[in-house]
Amino acid sequence: QVQLVESGGGLVQPGGSLRLTCAITGITPTNYRMNWYRQTPGHEREVVAGIWRIGSSDTSYADAVKGRFNISRDIAKNTESLQMNDLKPEDTAVYFCHVQAFWGRGTQVTVSS
Repeated sequence: QVQLVESGGGLVQPGGSLRLTCAITGITPTNYRMNWYRQTPGHEREVVAGIWRIGSSDTSYADAVKGRFNISRDIAKNTESLQMNDLKPEDTAVYFCHVQAFWGRGTQVTVSS
């Protein structure tokens, strides 16, 4: 059974940092793209960042988060993480881990003073 479990969300002040982690189990350990998405009420889910599980460390980021967010992977633990720095109120959203056709349940990130 495939499971993606996010952790690390919470409330943070503008300019602060959070680190999200997604634990991935039940997927055949081939190479695949590991992604983070986010969604706010009334809007479609949008991609935030992506990285390959193995091989190339090529990463991609949405323009809105470039220079502030960093995606990484731990192959041994089969996790992906999203380090979010200099957070802004507009980063407030539910953040989802996504691999192949599977989604986590999401973790809430709220940026507010």
